[in-house]
Amino acid sequence: MAFFLDAILLAPVKGLVWIAEQIQEQAEKERMDEEGVKRKLTELYMLLETGQISEEEFERQEEELVARLEEIEAYHKNRGSL
Repeated sequence: MAFFLDAILLAPVKGLVWIAEQIQEQAEKERMDEEGVKRKLTELYMLLETGQISEEEFERQEEELVARLEEIEAYHKNRGSL
């Protein structure tokens, strides 16, 4: 009986924990999406070529995206060695 009451009382908390874990997992997938970062780099080059962004803005964003690609590569290397 006590187990049943504990399960009922803890269900909302367990539900919130599960939701938080799902959000974290999805955010990690998006952050480690190599193809998405490459797509953004391609878009960035097109914006520069069409004059829609300045050279300075291009360099700033390119630096961020390249750093993310390096982070993704390191992440995949570390996962492979586990």
